[in-house]
Amino acid sequence: QAQLVESGGGLVQAGGSLRLSCAASGSSLRNNPVGWYRQAPGGSRDSIGSRDFIARLTAADDPYYTDSVKGRFTISRDNANKTVYLQMNSLKVEDTGVYYCFLALGRGVWGSGTQVTVSA
Repeated sequence: QAQLVESGGGLVQAGGSLRLSCAASGSSLRNNPVGWYRQAPGGSRDSIGSRDFIARLTAADDPYYTDSVKGRFTISRDNANKTVYLQMNSLKVEDTGVYYCFLALGRGVWGSGTQVTVSA
């Protein structure tokens, strides 16, 4: 059964950078859409429906981003190492939240999230 584990979150000042990683086990990432979502502060971590779309890669590796992160965030994957990345530059306070990795396989697979806090 596929599992995802995110890492790389932390506390950073506005304008700084972080790189999130999402390591997959039990399944290949190749040819499967993957994405990153964010749970804003105050939201329930159990509520998948309240997670906001941030970025995704199609099966053909075409990237898509929500408007607020275009030009600042970059999603990529390393199929050999079964890892998805989210490079986040020029971070803003409003980027704060718990970031979740998603694999579009079967009914969908979510990681447990990694906290990103951007201070002013």
